Amino acid sequence: MSAEPTRDLEGLVRRIDVLLDRMGVDREDVLRVEGEGGLSYASGVPAEEVRELLRGKRPDTTGQAEEDVVEARHRRVVERILFLRATRLREGADGSRRAHSLAEIAAAAGTSAQWLDKMIRTGKAPNLDHAAGIAAFFGERIEFLVAEPVEALDRVLQQIHRDLLERTVERQDQDLRRLRNAGPTSGIDPELGVVAYAARALADVPDDTAQPLIALIESVARRSREERARENRASLDAVVGQNDVV
Repeated sequence: MSAEPTRDLEGLVRRIDVLLDRMGVDREDVLRVEGEGGLSYASGVPAEEVRELLRGKRPDTTGQAEEDVVEARHRRVVERILFLRATRLREGADGSRRAHSLAEIAAAAGTSAQWLDKMIRTGKAPNLDHAAGIAAFFGERIEFLVAEPVEALDRVLQQIHRDLLERTVERQDQDLRRLRNAGPTSGIDPELGVVAYAARALADVPDDTAQPLIALIESVARRSREERARENRASLDAVVGQNDVV
C-alpha cells in the first residue's frame, strides 16, 4: 500500500514568508493559489485541494486496497493531462487562445488521437514513455503527471523558496558591494543579509536542525542592531548633555 509523502508544507510556507518579508514582496504575488502561474497551475493540484494541503489537511488512505491505490494513480495522471490541456493553451495568430487538439498531443506522445481519446474515457494512464511525451509537449517533466498531491505542491514551494533565496542573496551581494564602494559614510547596514546567507548555507540541512540555527543567528543579529541603537542613543544623549552644560 502506498502512503502519502510526509512533507512539512506549513514550515516551508513560513520560511517563504520570511524571505518575502525581507524582500518586500507581496505574498499574493508569489503564493496565490489560483490563476496562471499560481500554486494550482504550477502543481497540477486542484485549487481547493491546494488550500486544504496548506492548512495541513491530508487525504486519509487508511484501509484502501492496493487495486484502489493503483486506480487512483491512473486517474490522477489522466486528470493532470486534462489539467494541462485546459491551462496550457495555444495562442493563435489573432491572439485568441484555445486548447491543443488530441491529435497534436498524441503526436508528441508518439501515438494516435484515437488512443489518447480512449485513455481519457477509460481513465487508464499511459505508459511512462507516452506520459513523458505528453508532459514534455506542455513543457513539463513527467513528475508533473505522476506526483502525489503533497509531493507536487512541495516541489513547487521548494522551487519558490530556492528562487527567493537566490534573489535575496543576489540583492544582498549588491548591497554589500555598494557598501564597499561607498565607504564608511554609507547608510547601508554592513550586517545586511546574515540570516539569508545562513538560510542558503543550511538549505540542504534537515529543518529540525536548520531552523534553530537560523533563529539563533537572526536573534543575535537583532540583538546586535538593538545594542548599536542603544549605544547611538547614549552617545547622542551625552553630546546633548554636554551642550546643555556649556
